[in-house]
Amino acid sequence: MNMPEETIISLGNIDEIGGVCRQERRDAAANRMRILQTAEKLFAQHGVANVNMADIAQAAEVGKGTLYRRFTNKAELCLALMDTQMIDFQNGMIARMQQMSAQGIAKMDQLDRFIDALIYFTDAHAPLLCEVQRAGLLQEQEPDGLELPHFWQYMTVNGLLKAAVADGELSKNLDIDYLADALLAPLKADIFYYQREVRGFTLERISAGLRVMLAGLRHYDGTAPV
Repeated sequence: MNMPEETIISLGNIDEIGGVCRQERRDAAANRMRILQTAEKLFAQHGVANVNMADIAQAAEVGKGTLYRRFTNKAELCLALMDTQMIDFQNGMIARMQQMSAQGIAKMDQLDRFIDALIYFTDAHAPLLCEVQRAGLLQEQEPDGLELPHFWQYMTVNGLLKAAVADGELSKNLDIDYLADALLAPLKADIFYYQREVRGFTLERISAGLRVMLAGLRHYDGTAPV
C-alpha cells in the first residue's frame, strides 16, 4: 500500500531537527556556564548580598527570561555554584585522606585535618551558604533533615569517628552519630556567620576550639559523661 505523500517523513528533516535540538542544548549549557561564571565574579567583587539577578543578567549579556528559566532566584544560583565548589572540595579531601591512610596517619589526626580544612572552606563560601539556607532550599531537598552540603560532611566525620573506634583510638561507648552532628554544628552557615561576624571569632580561634573537642574525645575512657 502506498503511503499518502503528506504522511511521508523526510529523513533530512529529522536530521535537521536533531541538529537544531543539539545546538539548543549546547547554547543552553553555554548560557548556564556564563551565568554561573558571571555571578561568581560579581559575588567576589561586590559581595553576594549586594548583587541582584538583574545585575547578573546584564553582566552575563543574557535576557532576564533566560536567567530565570535556569534559576528562579538568587538562592538557586548560589546552590548551583556551591554544587561545583563542594564537589571540588570533596574530591580534594578524598584524595588527601586516601594519601594519609596510605601513610598510616591515625583516623583522629585525619579528622583533625578535615575539620580544619572545612573551617576555611566554610569561611570562603559562607555568603553563598547563608543565601541558600535563608531561602530554605537545603531543607526542601533533604526531607530527612540533612542539608545537601552538610550531608557529605556528616558522613565523612561519622565515618572517621567509627574508623577511629575500630582502630582503638576512641572508646566504643561514644555516641558517634550524635557526636558527628555536634562537631559539625558550629560550621552550619548561620551559626558560623554569627561566630565570625557578630562574635568576632577568628578562624584560628574556631579551629582551636573544635580541636579541643576532638582532644576530649581521644581522652574519654567510657567511664564518665563526655
